[in-house]
Amino acid sequence: MLLAEATDKRSPLTISRSADLVIIGGGLSGTCTAITAARSGIKVVLVTDRPVLGGNASSEVRLWVLGATSHMGNNNRWAREGGIVDELLVENIYRNPEGNPLIFDTIILEKVILEPNITLLLNTAVYELEKSDNETISKVFAFCSQNSTAYKLSAPLFCDTSGDGIVGFLAGAAFRMGAESSAEFGEKFAPTKEYGELLGHSLYFYSKDTGKPVRFVPPTFAIDVTQKVPKFQRFNAHEQGCQLWWLEYGGRMDTVHETETIKWELWKVVYGIWNYIKNSGKFPESEAMTLEWVGTIPGKRESRRFEGDFILTQPDIVEQRPHYDDIAYGGWSIDLHPADGIFSEKPGCNQWHSKGIYGIPYRSYYSKNIKNLFLAGRIISTSHVAFASSRVMATCALGGQAVGMAAALCIKNNWQPRDLSSPEKIKVLQNELMKIGHHIPGLFLHDPDDLSHQATFSSSSVLVLNELIEDTGPFLMKHSIGQMLPVKAGKMPVISLHPYAKEKTQLVIELRRCLKNGSYTPDELLKTLTLSLEQGRNNIRLDFDILIKEDTYAFIIFRKNEKVSFSYSHKRITGVLSVFNLVNEAVSNFGQQQPPEDIGMESFEFWCPQRRPSGLNIAMKIEPGICSFDVEHVRNGVQRPTIKPNAFVADFNDVSPEIEISWQKEQKISRVELSFDTDFDHPMESVLLTHPESVMPFCVKSFMILNNDGTVIYEENNNYQTRVTVTFPEPVHTTMLKIKLKHPGENVPASLMEVRIY
Repeated sequence: MLLAEATDKRSPLTISRSADLVIIGGGLSGTCTAITAARSGIKVVLVTDRPVLGGNASSEVRLWVLGATSHMGNNNRWAREGGIVDELLVENIYRNPEGNPLIFDTIILEKVILEPNITLLLNTAVYELEKSDNETISKVFAFCSQNSTAYKLSAPLFCDTSGDGIVGFLAGAAFRMGAESSAEFGEKFAPTKEYGELLGHSLYFYSKDTGKPVRFVPPTFAIDVTQKVPKFQRFNAHEQGCQLWWLEYGGRMDTVHETETIKWELWKVVYGIWNYIKNSGKFPESEAMTLEWVGTIPGKRESRRFEGDFILTQPDIVEQRPHYDDIAYGGWSIDLHPADGIFSEKPGCNQWHSKGIYGIPYRSYYSKNIKNLFLAGRIISTSHVAFASSRVMATCALGGQAVGMAAALCIKNNWQPRDLSSPEKIKVLQNELMKIGHHIPGLFLHDPDDLSHQATFSSSSVLVLNELIEDTGPFLMKHSIGQMLPVKAGKMPVISLHPYAKEKTQLVIELRRCLKNGSYTPDELLKTLTLSLEQGRNNIRLDFDILIKEDTYAFIIFRKNEKVSFSYSHKRITGVLSVFNLVNEAVSNFGQQQPPEDIGMESFEFWCPQRRPSGLNIAMKIEPGICSFDVEHVRNGVQRPTIKPNAFVADFNDVSPEIEISWQKEQKISRVELSFDTDFDHPMESVLLTHPESVMPFCVKSFMILNNDGTVIYEENNNYQTRVTVTFPEPVHTTMLKIKLKHPGENVPASLMEVRIY
């Protein structure tokens, strides 16, 4: 029994902890920062004021994770973010293809608690800090309401990923809030005050069918949406969760200090919507439906943005400007919303895409005046217009893991964040990031410790792409269609195929490529052919007689003709895609982007793949066959398709494909790192959507590693992840390694993106 005498006052239990890095904010960016830093060998405290990790991706908000892939609705091919965020999304699609947000919570939590270098403090809010001088934070103070415990957290480095930037704010870091004028950064898309200077919050709900009649009595605070919401006619009984992203409010308020007020207004709207659906009589299908879940905290879009040594702006995005210190990339549209949100007469968003992904420099990820403060997430150093693209979660997470690696390098070398921004030191960070599968546009991994560069590589076979076998009936052209082929410098191959025509007609065919090599907007027309088709099956031969100047993706485009049908092939090959001039209204893709002249955006066509099980390749023969799948690609320093597949692909007919890696002298090998193709074109939305497969069709599930006497030293039969690190209990002494791969399926040849050996 505990008896406590009466006293004047008491202090809560206080625990002091020290670490190399204290991270404030447990969204995806904070989580990826923590995991990367911990795996890099430094001690981390991860502090979040929420009961679960994931931020807007968690079950508290239930927004799907997206970034440069943009629902496959733009021209950013193979753009899904790599590294830790890729590991999380691939794990989620394996365990949770149905998109249950509660399961995603467990995956994020599991990844964090498995790291012994991370101390996780949930339900813990930072409210104060201490500085050793005007430019240096020495500790932060936090309180957990669940265990009535206060924490004093000390570290040489801090990272603010809190969304509102509580630590940066308390520390006196320079920040911005609201929109800059068009003149300040030459941003023609900068909004007027009439449109609004801040994006608001959103709050979602889920419904379910109970199988029996359910009535709904609205709370008294529910509003009449037919009177107060201009777009009330858009509501229906089927959209739920983040499909209702446009339930937004608060852009004319203080999105930090008035969050609770904004939340209450959104609650009024949500319950008013459900009252309208249930009781207006216009939705008889809702009779057996009930509200399953309504968010209790809103998903925030925008508040403070902190100033670093570089401010990302609209021209950086539109022109895809490279920076010497790029450590992350974005590719979401520049996506501004009217400040009045749900109560606005204007469309819920105003999205304009760039032609491809853009780099984000390291100098945007630390404070310009607090010398030991990193920034990650939506608070990094951008203008309001650039923020409209960089704010999405997968982009934020990618930047977070870059910061985690930067912090580890700073601790190991006794550097401050700004020290790492020098042109010499930044290369070290970029290389370390690429080692963990973190893609940086235009860069190649150079690792002198990788023993593969001293070896001789050979393979049992290499795919020569001379045919995409016709194995479907003809399908009518509903859109203009195209086939992306990874052609090498030299004469463009001749293409033969068999379109069907209802009657005599003409088919227009274009050979295109991208003006910016490595992007995938086919804005350079190389040749146009117009061919006459007879009724029935035609045999056409496309000899473009064009010299391709460099390795690139060629787009063979067939312009829409509703009298014509094409057959397709079920053969799916790493780095080979069909694309379609589709409409995807969810990301403001209407087949062609035609912006007003005065907003600084470009006009171009969208050429996007279809989601599986659709999206088959166009059946065709290719003469001579394309030789772009050589085994040497596995050590070229790129782990995804760019201007070429960057992968070894075995021949379909090779029943036991293998790669042999040999050295003239015996090597002492401790680990082998492999990268597989988990389809970086698939967005892998984390919640709400149901995905057609739990393992990507290109991913090699079964493989073995053998030494020079044929002994199997490692075997895997259930791989589904992008990166596999094989660490041997004792170093292997050998002059040769053999990697045996099993084809993922009858229609998918085995492929391997990368091998590294240490």
